[in-house]
Amino acid sequence: MKEIIPVFPELSRTRKQVGGMANRAISFTQGLPPLSLYIHVPWCVKKCPYCDFNSHAQKGELPEDRYLNALAADLEQTLPLIWGRQIHTVFIGGGTPSLLSAQAVERMMSMLRNYLNIWPDTEVTLEANPGTAEALRFKQYAEAGINRISLGIQSFDDTALGILGRIHDSRQAIEAIEIAQKAVNRVNLDLMYALPGQTLASCRKDLEMALSFGTEHLSLYHLTMEPNTIFAKYPPAGLPDDDTSAALQDMLIELTAAKGFEQYEVSAYARPGAMAKHNVNYWEFGDYIGIGPGAHGKLSFHDRIVRTAKVRNPDSWMEKALLQDGSHLAEERELDSTELPFEFMLNALRLKNGVPVSCYEERTSLSLAGISRQLEQALNKGLLDADPMRIKASPLGWRFLNDLQGIFL
Repeated sequence: MKEIIPVFPELSRTRKQVGGMANRAISFTQGLPPLSLYIHVPWCVKKCPYCDFNSHAQKGELPEDRYLNALAADLEQTLPLIWGRQIHTVFIGGGTPSLLSAQAVERMMSMLRNYLNIWPDTEVTLEANPGTAEALRFKQYAEAGINRISLGIQSFDDTALGILGRIHDSRQAIEAIEIAQKAVNRVNLDLMYALPGQTLASCRKDLEMALSFGTEHLSLYHLTMEPNTIFAKYPPAGLPDDDTSAALQDMLIELTAAKGFEQYEVSAYARPGAMAKHNVNYWEFGDYIGIGPGAHGKLSFHDRIVRTAKVRNPDSWMEKALLQDGSHLAEERELDSTELPFEFMLNALRLKNGVPVSCYEERTSLSLAGISRQLEQALNKGLLDADPMRIKASPLGWRFLNDLQGIFL
C-alpha cells in the first residue's frame, strides 16, 4: 500500500490558526507563476469505453452534501501552501460536473469565494455533457459565477456516438449548444476525430456542424486507445490508418483556419482572444492546485516545485478529506532539478508559438545554459525554431513533437 504523506502535519488546527499561519506566507508569493484551481467531479451517467479519466458511473443520487463538505475540507488543508496568491482561473472537470444541481454549484462557488482570492472576471469553466444539459440549470450555473462552458459533443453522427458509448444523440448535442450559448458568452466544443469508419467527408461534415454555431473555441482530439480502457482491450473495428489520420488532421487545420480559428496548441483552436486561459497556464508551466478525488496539483516555492495527487476513489477521498489529517493526499513529490527541463518542454512545446526564453528560467529556476546541448541538437535537426527570444517548435518539430520533446528527457 502506498504511503500517505500529509500535505501539512498540523492540519487539525482551526481555520483561525491556519489563517494566522498563512498570513506569514503572503510576502513569499511575489515572483511565483500564475495559480489556477482545478476541481474534480468524479461521477458520470456511464463510463465511455475510450475514457481513462478518474470517472465513475453514477449509482443512485449524487452525495452532493458529503462531496461539498469534503471539497471544503480538501481546500482548507491546501490553504497554508497558497495563502495570499490570486487564483487566475478555475476549471470544474470530471466526470460530468453538469450532473451537479444548480444549488450545489452555487454552494461550491460561494465556498471558493470565501476561501480564495478570486476576482470577478476570473475565467471559471464548467465541463458539461449534452445528455445532462438543462436550460434552467445552465442559467443558474451562470448566475452562480460560471462564465465558460465546455461541452463534450464528440460527434454529431449518431452512429459514431453509439460506438463511443455516449448517452446523447446529435439532436441533444445541438440543443445543449444552444442552451449553453444562452447561459454564457464563452463556449467550447469538444470534438473527436479518427473515429471508427470515419472518412474525410464525414469528418468534414462533423466539423462544419461544430463551426456553424459560432462558438469561440474548439478542442479537437484524435481518438486514441488509452491503457486500461475498454477500447484498449477491445479496439473498435474500422479505425483509420496513419495516413488517413494525418489527412484528417490536415483538413481540420485548413477548415478551422478558413473560419478564423487559430490552432494555438496541439488540440486547441480559438478565435482571436478566446484561448482557454486555464489550459494555457498548464502549458506555460504555471501552478495549479487540484481538489477532489484523483486531482493533481503543481506548486512552486522559492526553493522547490512540488507535485501532488489526491486519493482517487471518491468514497475514500471523501472519508479521508473530512478527517482533515492529510490522509486524503495520495502523493506529494518534490521534482528533482534533472526532471524540470523535460517537464517544462513537455508542456511549453505544445503551444504553437512556444514561450519566451525568459519563461524557462522564471518557471524552473534553472539556467538555459544547462540545456544548451539539447537546444543545439534540436536546432541542428530542424525541430526547433531559430528565434533566439522564444522556445518554439519549427514546422518540422510541430509534426514530430514527440521526438522534439524527447530530446529533453
